[in-house]
Amino acid sequence: MPKLACVAGEPSGDLLAAPVLSALNQIPDMSGLEVYGIGGSRMQAEGMDSVWPMETLSVRGYVEAIKQLPAILKLRKELIAHLLGEGRPDVYLGIDAPDFNLGVELQLRKAGIPTLHFVSPSIWAWRAGRIKKIAQAVEHMLCIFPFETEIYDRAGVASTYVGHPLASDIPLEPNIGSAREKIAKTLTIRSDSLDGLIVAVLPGSRSSEIELIAPIFFETMQLLTDKLKGQKLHFLIPVATPRLRGPLEQLLLKAKNINPDIQIHLLDGMADEVLEASDVVLIASGTATLQAALWKKPMVISYKVPWLTAQIMKRQGYLPYVGLPNILCGEFVVPELLQDEATPEKLAMAILGWLESPVKITQLKARFTQMHETLRRPTGLLVAQAISQTIASTSKMQRSAQ
Repeated sequence: MPKLACVAGEPSGDLLAAPVLSALNQIPDMSGLEVYGIGGSRMQAEGMDSVWPMETLSVRGYVEAIKQLPAILKLRKELIAHLLGEGRPDVYLGIDAPDFNLGVELQLRKAGIPTLHFVSPSIWAWRAGRIKKIAQAVEHMLCIFPFETEIYDRAGVASTYVGHPLASDIPLEPNIGSAREKIAKTLTIRSDSLDGLIVAVLPGSRSSEIELIAPIFFETMQLLTDKLKGQKLHFLIPVATPRLRGPLEQLLLKAKNINPDIQIHLLDGMADEVLEASDVVLIASGTATLQAALWKKPMVISYKVPWLTAQIMKRQGYLPYVGLPNILCGEFVVPELLQDEATPEKLAMAILGWLESPVKITQLKARFTQMHETLRRPTGLLVAQAISQTIASTSKMQRSAQ
C-alpha cells in the first residue's frame, strides 16, 4: 500500500490541499493510498489521518513564532522521527508553511525520501536567500503562480506550474443574489433583509491577527456606519475557525454597546459566500485577498504585526506591495494600509473611495477576470499526478535495486 505523508500548517494550506487528496482518490494506481501527517478538517474529510494538531503551526510573524517555538520544534522532532521510522512514506508533500516544512523536507531527502513542496515560498517578494535551502530540501516544487517556474529553472530546481486551486473552485462570474440568499438562510432572516450595501470584513484566520487588526476593523465599521447614515449597510464577517468566534463576539458586543443599530453578522466559515455577496471588502493580507480578487471584488488590504516583526520583514523584503492581487498584477490595483497606516479613519476613507468610483470598480473587475483565467488550471489533479508519478518512479527504482 503506497504511503503519502503531508503537512499543512494553517487553514489556507488545508484549503489548498483538500482538492489534491480528492484527486488522488480518483487515480486508479493510488487505490488504497495511506495519507497521514498534519492537516485540517478539509483534508481529513478526504481521508487523511492528521496525527498532530494543525493549530500548533498556525502562527504568523517572527515574534508570534518565537512564543510558539518550543511546541513547534517538539512537534517537528516527533514528526521527523516518525517519518524516518515506522511511518516512513513513499513521498512527502509539504503544503506551504515553509519555515516548518523545509526543515522536515531537508531531513527526509537526506534519508532518500522524495520530497515535493506545494506552494512556493515567497522568494520573489522577500527572503530570496532561501532558494539555496529549497534546492537542498525540495526535489520538485509545485508552483501556484506562473512566474515562479523561471526562478526555479535558474536555481536548478525541478518545478511545475499547477495553477491555483481557488481559481478553479471560484466561478468566473459571481452570483451575488444567490450568495445573499444563502447567507440570509444561514442567519435565519428574510433574504430581502440583506438588500443594500454589503461590506465583507475578513480580519484573518489566526488569533494574533484577531488581536492586532480586528479591533481596528471594528472601529472602521463604526465610522462607515456613521458616514453612510441613511443607507442600508451590512457588515459580514466569516469566522475562519471556531476558536476565533469568542474574541470576535466580544468585539461585536462592544460595537453594539456603542451603536445598537450597527448591522454586523458573524458567520462560521462561509468566506466564499460572504465575498461573493459583498460590494466591497476590508481584508487582512493573506490568501483571502486572492479569494476576494477571484470573486472580482474591490478591496482594501490591511495588516498589522508587532513592531519587531515588521522591522525584520521590512529589511528582508524587496517588493513594494504585500497583497497577492497587487503582486500578481505588478502594481497597486487595490490600496494597502499597513502598520501605522492601518487606522480606522484611513481604512474607512479607502472603502468609501471604492464606493464613489464605479468606473474604477469596472476596470478592476476586468483586470481580476484576466488574472482568474491565467490561474485557472486543474490544480488538484496536476499535483495528484506529480505525487502519483513520484511514487511510481520510486517503486520502479526499488524493484530495480532488488
